Amino acid sequence: MAEEYGFDHAWTYDHVGWRSLVDKPWFDAVPTLTAAATVTSRIKLGTLVSSPNFRHPVHFAREVTALDDVSDGRFLLGLGSGSSGFDERVFGTEPLSTSDRVERFGEFTELLDSILTNDNVSSDGKYYSAVEARRSPGCVQTPRVPFVVAAEGTRAMHLAARFGNGWVTNGRGSGTEVTDDEAWWRSLRDNTERFEEVLRERGRVPGRVPRYLNADAGAVYSLSSVERFRDVLGRAGELGFTDVIVHWPRTEAPFAGRESVLEEIASEVLPGLKEH
Repeated sequence: MAEEYGFDHAWTYDHVGWRSLVDKPWFDAVPTLTAAATVTSRIKLGTLVSSPNFRHPVHFAREVTALDDVSDGRFLLGLGSGSSGFDERVFGTEPLSTSDRVERFGEFTELLDSILTNDNVSSDGKYYSAVEARRSPGCVQTPRVPFVVAAEGTRAMHLAARFGNGWVTNGRGSGTEVTDDEAWWRSLRDNTERFEEVLRERGRVPGRVPRYLNADAGAVYSLSSVERFRDVLGRAGELGFTDVIVHWPRTEAPFAGRESVLEEIASEVLPGLKEH
């Protein structure tokens, strides 16, 4: 339906369970996206986001390669450091500090990148090891699938600048409940300015790196009305975001809304965006 409506990309969370929905029906991201790939032909498909909380680069590289193949090169790999919560508790592991979590994410991302771009990889790290991990047959997209890296802090932004083909942010909404919408928009401005500084330090041109906004990390649901959606698009564009990600309306929280609003947006707003 997202493809029929005219959206450019569709995403699913990559968790074992998530917040208030942990006791609701929940399916794994990889087979879900595989199924989506078989019934679509144009729309890009992605994870928002996959993390080291329960993924290992060696095996995950196999899944990523398969998804890129089944989708004929339409897969976008969203990556993030992962947060404390059900994904961590369900395995009975000790929680990591924020610093350790970012360190683990860096090792995870570097090894995954290496496996997806080299024929034979061996590595012995603090968190992950690989012994002659193979790339074959490689990704459809070259040199590998695009990494869309989630980053709020400066250390994670350096990872996004180093490995990312795109950057995604929640602003101050990451892992917290936001009640002040204007404060959230200010946090997004701060984040984008900091990320641009990091890109320049890395020798990259800020305007050439796609920026994805999780529009529902703020205080107001982005599809609460057509007017809200237009406002989100306008303000996101002013901050330099190239892409906006919204949640499909649900009958109950979180993201409670009406699909009729989505239909209005598809018929009234999206065609104008395509013209530009």
